[in-house]
Amino acid sequence: MKIARFSTPDGSESYGVIDGKNILGINGTPYKSLDYSGAVYPLHSVKLLAPCAPSKIVCLGVNYHGHAREMGHTLPTAPLIFLKPSTTVIGPEEGIIYPPMSQRVDYEAELAVVIKKSGWRISRENALSHVLGYTCFNDITARDLQKIDGQWTRAKGFDSFASIGPWIETEADPGNLIVETYLNDERKQQGNTSDLIYPVDYLIHFISHVMTLLPGDVIATGTPSGIGPMQVGDTVEIRISGIGSLKNRVIRRD
Repeated sequence: MKIARFSTPDGSESYGVIDGKNILGINGTPYKSLDYSGAVYPLHSVKLLAPCAPSKIVCLGVNYHGHAREMGHTLPTAPLIFLKPSTTVIGPEEGIIYPPMSQRVDYEAELAVVIKKSGWRISRENALSHVLGYTCFNDITARDLQKIDGQWTRAKGFDSFASIGPWIETEADPGNLIVETYLNDERKQQGNTSDLIYPVDYLIHFISHVMTLLPGDVIATGTPSGIGPMQVGDTVEIRISGIGSLKNRVIRRD
């Protein structure tokens, strides 16, 4: 099942379930149950938004064996987590704003986990019961600022630096998904979530022992090898098998 968040031509926002070329509206949010409203919208008539509105985005650094080798890192002895603010979120086809204070902005294709129900100190055995589904994520990074600062808040925290979408797929297998980046239609990254150092169930368990996870929160599980820069005017596409494709264009807005 594909769950989307969208805006209609009159500007109202809603959640719905994609059914072929239509989207079936639901009342409220999809986190407790799906209460269909009876409204039906042709997909071409709506604008897809980021499929959730997270209170926080918990990201993973160095969580693929291949990326660790690429960056010359030793394997982390525990998940390396950091946060992106909610103001970084954009959806499909929205512009990635190239910040004037950076000289290098990179793409990072990632599988994102969308949380369904609140949890604190979740057991690993129950972790996946807290998941609504999975979506594509671009952990956009000002690489030069990351190196200058030593910590990652500025480099990862600019408005528009968390592209999410196009929808939430509820039936994907998080342990065996191909994750790719295409820059101007040229493939730059390809990995598989089977290469994750810390898999999804362990990440939920670990993170929930640090902070309470809330419905709609996002866990971005890390990027495979092949990271690289984007320029103003470039189109970047994140593709994940079994989920879909997330496209954005890099823009300048002074």
